[in-house]
Amino acid sequence: MKIRGERECTECGTRWSYYETGNVSCPHCGTLRSVGLDERTEHTDLQIQFDLTPVRNAVADSTTSDLAERCRERSREYIRQRGFIKGGELRGLDTTYLAAAELLHVADIVSRERQLADRDELYFLSLLETADQDERPPASDVPDSLRAARGIAVANAIRDYRRDIRTWSEERTLTTDQQRVLETLGDHVTRVRMLEGDIRPETAETLIRATRELTAALQGEEDAIERAKQQIEALEFA
Repeated sequence: MKIRGERECTECGTRWSYYETGNVSCPHCGTLRSVGLDERTEHTDLQIQFDLTPVRNAVADSTTSDLAERCRERSREYIRQRGFIKGGELRGLDTTYLAAAELLHVADIVSRERQLADRDELYFLSLLETADQDERPPASDVPDSLRAARGIAVANAIRDYRRDIRTWSEERTLTTDQQRVLETLGDHVTRVRMLEGDIRPETAETLIRATRELTAALQGEEDAIERAKQQIEALEFA
């Protein structure tokens, strides 16, 4: 969506940036009457905070299933409003988005499980503890019973990210290598989704690294595209 994000209030003259605040009303007088000062620019990333504090505060008084349902709702809402283009600039695939995506799928499993294994419950609680702090548990911590949740979360996150790359690149020209890596990532995302996410957590992390190297290449880092290709070549789905 293209918007004029630099705003000026027609009532009091206050200027603000919608790109920074995500707020259409004037921060000084509250009116919705304003005019855009810049050209229309692609912007998909709404300003939303992923905050699990209320859920963490309820740990002592709630069942694990109830906590999982609340996590699922918060994660879904966060992902729904997030994007990766801010004021025309392509942002990276950040850890908080990945953590929210994984928490969404893990919480879905936990909320429906009648006899939850201790390790699965501990892993869910570790996600609850750190997912909104730009942290994810390492691949080595993922229980086998939840590896599909991480796999599908990563695949969906990269799918969403690729969508924004395509939007961002409509007014730009990607190099042949950049386009090839973008398409190959799409093929791998399709493969993971067909497997319903059931891949090794280490493979999912390699896909993330390849995606982030592609981002670096799109942002002008010359050697990054070769690193992205190397990460893709290192993928193992066995």
